[in-house]
Amino acid sequence: MEEYIRSRVPWSTEPSLKFKAEEVGVDFDDFIAGLRDGKSDLEMAEEFDVTEKLIFHLRDHFMRYGLGHIMGQD
Repeated sequence: MEEYIRSRVPWSTEPSLKFKAEEVGVDFDDFIAGLRDGKSDLEMAEEFDVTEKLIFHLRDHFMRYGLGHIMGQD
């Protein structure tokens, strides 16, 4: 009997970091540059004219999932 292994294409469980940043009016490339430069949440919040809490959540997403959150298996 032949056994068929079902291949599953990776799928996204939530929007990418780029989508989330753009959705709240934060320039994605500048946000990543801020992370690279070691800026604090407060510094970036002031730069993007958003709350520090919003920057915290974007940073947390990046630290947990990277640029995109893809799950699946081949």
